[in-house]
Amino acid sequence: MEVFRFGDFDQREKSPTQYNDCNIMLAGKKILIGITGSIAAYKIIYLVRQLRKAGAEVKVVMTEAAADFVSPLVLETLSGNKVLDALTDASTWANHVMLGRWADLILVAPASCNTIAKMANGQCDNLLLAVYLSATCQIWIAPAMDEDMWKHAATKSNIAKLQSYGNRLLDVEEGELASGLFGPGRLMEPDDIVTEMEIFFRGNVFSGKKVLITAGPTYENIDPVRFIGNHSSGKMGFALAESFYLQGAEVTLVTGPVHMETKYKAIRRVDVVSANEMYDAVHQYFPETNMAILSAAVADYFIPEKSNIKIKKQKDQKGLDLHLEETKDILASLGQAKNTGQIVVGFALETNNELENATKKRRSKNADMIVLNSLRDKDAGFGKDTNKVTLLFADGSTVETPVLPKKEVANVIATHIAQLETSVK
Repeated sequence: MEVFRFGDFDQREKSPTQYNDCNIMLAGKKILIGITGSIAAYKIIYLVRQLRKAGAEVKVVMTEAAADFVSPLVLETLSGNKVLDALTDASTWANHVMLGRWADLILVAPASCNTIAKMANGQCDNLLLAVYLSATCQIWIAPAMDEDMWKHAATKSNIAKLQSYGNRLLDVEEGELASGLFGPGRLMEPDDIVTEMEIFFRGNVFSGKKVLITAGPTYENIDPVRFIGNHSSGKMGFALAESFYLQGAEVTLVTGPVHMETKYKAIRRVDVVSANEMYDAVHQYFPETNMAILSAAVADYFIPEKSNIKIKKQKDQKGLDLHLEETKDILASLGQAKNTGQIVVGFALETNNELENATKKRRSKNADMIVLNSLRDKDAGFGKDTNKVTLLFADGSTVETPVLPKKEVANVIATHIAQLETSVK
């Protein structure tokens, strides 16, 4: 049995809980943040922290006014780099040209009305503006100001100029402002900025590929109140959808009833309830799919004759007999229907004889790969944030992971599916 050792991942020696914020899209990316004089500057503390936890390298440049709103010492501590705020000090010169060329992305946040005006008109009276004018990478501008300033014609004109230069303007949010007014002008929230960066740095491993993923449980109604279901949270399937999307795929996610949201709007989400509804949805999208990963915990049985009203207890009734029939087998049907070049991956949740049962499932369903979960593994399975899986391939080889956060497991699965796709071409 081959044991997956994470290749060149630097974090291989960390414990599972230390992987939670590692992000394959942001790890190693060089982000330069320019902070200007706005009350929203305090939010950049959280943004820097999130980017560092995601593995990005962060440098901060501040205007003189920005230091009135946020401490350079805090930002230096969190970024691990000296915060720069002047072209020169008593003995050194900040090389704005090298800073502008160092970054993979420059974010001006919060961008005050004053700085936006200066950027639009090519002024260069501080380090941040010098870096901006020297930059060779994409520039993002995240405005933050009061509603009247945001709506002013001069501001709109300046923003139009900046966009015409190829800069990207991040949307302002609407809400309570520092003035006490309620309206547009709030800085985009740090979590949303990080999400936009993840999308910007998307990989291309699955570029041009259409990936179909199932997630969550299915519910089989007994009556309008009760149903038969399982404990699946959908976390593994959603992690897979995000992993494939961030590596360039066009993703369709068919999900049963879950309390999760799709993080990226470009992921096409299809909500279903029952196993038969999931079967129909999967077969609707499968013909145009390059690969299908079926991680949903689909019910094996359903109740064909459901009651239209709530079933009441009857006097002297000792029990309730339910007639169950088998649901349609989604994995087997795709295994039979797949064309040359299409990849079908199934999941197997086992409680005993795990490898034997999973191997039989892969063969009988004609799957290209089975992802095996065992309920006997600690910190794995339903509802957990971590998982431990074994991948079983058609050639008899296996790959086993240790316990990891589910998004890391998703990355492992995606990596091996990419290799599998190469071999079946």
